[in-house]
Amino acid sequence: MSSTVLGGGGFLGQHITRMLLARGESVRVFNRHAYPELAALGAECIQGDIVDYKAVRAACEGSDTVFHTVAICDVVRPRRRYYEVNVHGTENVIRACMETKVRNLVYTSTPSVAVGQEDIIDGDESLPYPSHFTAPYPETKAAAEQMVLAANAGSTQGKSDGFRLRTCALRPHLIWGPGDPHIIPKLFQGALEGRLRMVGDGRNQVSLTYVENAAHGHLQAADELRGQGRCAGRAYFINDTEPVQLWDWVNALLVELGLSPVTRRISHRLAQFLGRVCELFNAMLPFGEPLPMTRFVVDQLARSHSFSHAAASRDFGYQPLVTPEDGMRQLLLWGREMARKQAATARKAV
Repeated sequence: MSSTVLGGGGFLGQHITRMLLARGESVRVFNRHAYPELAALGAECIQGDIVDYKAVRAACEGSDTVFHTVAICDVVRPRRRYYEVNVHGTENVIRACMETKVRNLVYTSTPSVAVGQEDIIDGDESLPYPSHFTAPYPETKAAAEQMVLAANAGSTQGKSDGFRLRTCALRPHLIWGPGDPHIIPKLFQGALEGRLRMVGDGRNQVSLTYVENAAHGHLQAADELRGQGRCAGRAYFINDTEPVQLWDWVNALLVELGLSPVTRRISHRLAQFLGRVCELFNAMLPFGEPLPMTRFVVDQLARSHSFSHAAASRDFGYQPLVTPEDGMRQLLLWGREMARKQAATARKAV
């Protein structure tokens, strides 16, 4: 088998790449930057940008399966950039898969495509796309997901050669684990600087997805597309076994890392207002340092967002590989080392 991992040098992409290599697949990794550590493991590494169709086509050429993990997921980028990467980049991927006759496409989506302005407890795939999004990230990811699913069973236009592309989309929620470049470093830095505030009543529950569980789910979905194809044309939530109470989880992590727990609070309503103010400020001053608070971030911190992975279990056998306890042990080993390095850097700067 031959696979291409678009974004294979990213947090999730690296785990997908390593798992594919470990089971003997030929793997091509496509990134904007070089990743010699993946090349040393046996991956073919090529550099390029998802917005460059020719580069994407070259990356997909000769592959049986493509994993599309590339996305702009920051919350304060210019709106144009989300559309360039998340929407037009995905258009490039679909077109390249069609023209090079890739058989299977697994797209990394997000539960945010189905999140509106209400709490979600044990949500499933019957959740509709919201009529309105508060941020370009979920809006563009929803557009891309719909394009990927619509491309299922697509063939090369005007040809009747038996080729059909099979697609599916996976929605891991809040991917975490050692090496996380997003959630954990921001929590750690916010705690060090005393900027963290508990938003709302602090009782919201969320689903998390340990990074190895997310990668495992991607491989299982790809195997199903290669086989019976029960997941073809569908989107699936994948996450860890049970949801957590977000602020209890955050505080337990901070304490284990030797930091003070978050005790100061801000109401959901006031945080929403401040988020809107920050959005207006960022829009008026697009070239300055953006303010990180937005209404989308506020809702992520204050509302319950938990999901069922029952459909993924039914259709392609998804079950988490790593328990939350084992995942936390691995995260703490990495987090303590990260904390030690940051503290050493801070001492040198004094």
